[in-house]
Amino acid sequence: MRIIRDVPRRTVTHSPLGKLLLILLFTGIAPASSLAANLTRGPYLQMGKPNGITVRWRTDSSTNSRVQYGLTPGNLDHHVDNSSQTTEHEIAVSGLSSNTLYYYSVGSSSQVLASGVDYKFRTSPPAGTVSPTRIWILGDSGETGQGPIDVRDAYYDYPGSADTDLWIMLGDNAYSTGTDSEYQSVVFSRFNAFLRHCPLWPTRGNHDEMHSGSNNDYYDFFTMPTGGQVGGLPSGSEAYYSFDFSNVHFVCLDSEGSNRTASGPMLSWLELDLDATTRPWIIAFWHHPPYTKGSHDSDDSGDSGGRMRDMRQNALPILEQGGVDLVLSGHSHSYERSMLIDGHYGTSNTFNSSMIEDGGDGDPSGDGAYQKPNSVGAPHKGAVYTVAGSSGETSGGPLNHPVMVTSLNVMGSMVLDVNGPLLNAVFLDSNGNIRDHFQITKGGGTDTPQSFNSPNAGLSLAAPAPNPFSSQTSFNFSLPTAGHVRLVVFDVAGRLVATLADERKSEGRHHVEWNGKDSAGNRIPPGTYFVQLEANGERRTQKVVLMDAARG
Repeated sequence: MRIIRDVPRRTVTHSPLGKLLLILLFTGIAPASSLAANLTRGPYLQMGKPNGITVRWRTDSSTNSRVQYGLTPGNLDHHVDNSSQTTEHEIAVSGLSSNTLYYYSVGSSSQVLASGVDYKFRTSPPAGTVSPTRIWILGDSGETGQGPIDVRDAYYDYPGSADTDLWIMLGDNAYSTGTDSEYQSVVFSRFNAFLRHCPLWPTRGNHDEMHSGSNNDYYDFFTMPTGGQVGGLPSGSEAYYSFDFSNVHFVCLDSEGSNRTASGPMLSWLELDLDATTRPWIIAFWHHPPYTKGSHDSDDSGDSGGRMRDMRQNALPILEQGGVDLVLSGHSHSYERSMLIDGHYGTSNTFNSSMIEDGGDGDPSGDGAYQKPNSVGAPHKGAVYTVAGSSGETSGGPLNHPVMVTSLNVMGSMVLDVNGPLLNAVFLDSNGNIRDHFQITKGGGTDTPQSFNSPNAGLSLAAPAPNPFSSQTSFNFSLPTAGHVRLVVFDVAGRLVATLADERKSEGRHHVEWNGKDSAGNRIPPGTYFVQLEANGERRTQKVVLMDAARG
């Protein structure tokens, strides 16, 4: 890396050459770009696509703009210029080859501000082709302090992080109001090295407020594809947009500031966009989660101005009809992850077994990967919903929403790997431990573990056996360390039915049986129930179906 900062501006202006340049500048003979500028933000990459990319940066004084690029760091034999004098530089580089590594520098026609072996990017593969794709997910990461830095570093140390293709920020990217100085501190400075080689795709959260003046808030800092430049249907708005990478179609929605009614511009566009895509994978992301029982409650229509309710009731039916596979959100400062579900648009007490496509844990080492048909836009075949809002802090909550398989009050980020018919997802905590792992496969697939990093041994609750049952079933669970264990049964409305264990247990495997009765010894009605294991601040959930005893 070479950033020219070592010559103070006063040295330049007080030297004979500097004095001459000032005289020429004030007489209008020399352009402002003849003077030395300092890089104060970036460079950072936006809108990566097969044949181009957008490069942005900021300087402390106005100059023209130049990006030089080439196939080796020592031979940047192409360049793109913009003659406008500005401190906010934005250059769209086009005419590139797909899936190709390029090196680049930024500066002006008279000065290189940043260049070197770590100033590089790889263009996207040709649209629609199958290529291994790595995606990093951060939610509510905009806090100060050591915690979010640990989350960042845990991912930097994770295998394959250097080959990240794109990353997503789920809103509340800079606390507490998303000012320029806050973004500078917790986004552009904190992730400086990552931003220069990996395109960022953000969405807006409730703390990403709008501020007066230019170059001072979320929409000024980022460049989004309003015109379908990266695939997808043109949205005409930077608030919501779509783009393609390999065989994945990504949809960013705006749950904070845009109209959320079913007939409004955003969701009308969404329906058309999903109809138009030909990609077999669909991943959607926005800030306010449709399901959460963390620091926010999606059942409370007054929480967050009804935004969680609106997205659940209005956006989810369109997404599920369009064949969405995975939904990412933040806002609640926790990690929550659902089973494969479809059609749940009400509060948690309306959730029932008819809305479950696969009630297992989705873990290839547990119940096996979730299976979906290998067809584009197959409607209502189930989606996994995640709340990944703990990249900056954790804020607790009951963490007992019935759709969730895993609920953790733990800081971390998500890592997605998509390769052909397989999507592999992990939640990586701030210590570098994998705390949740699930896969979705398309077209039959297999339940055997795939060639991804296996999760570290941790708290696990196996599927009940037998299931369904009429008289008795059993649960096996494993504790990574000794501690207090609580194993309970809830009905679909979230009411406590029975407590199967509430005591301290040793590290290792354990076995508990249940006879289908409540804590008072009464036989409970046939139906679907959820068994929840809680230990060491973590939760695991399994579905179990109780049949009529007469049918047993």
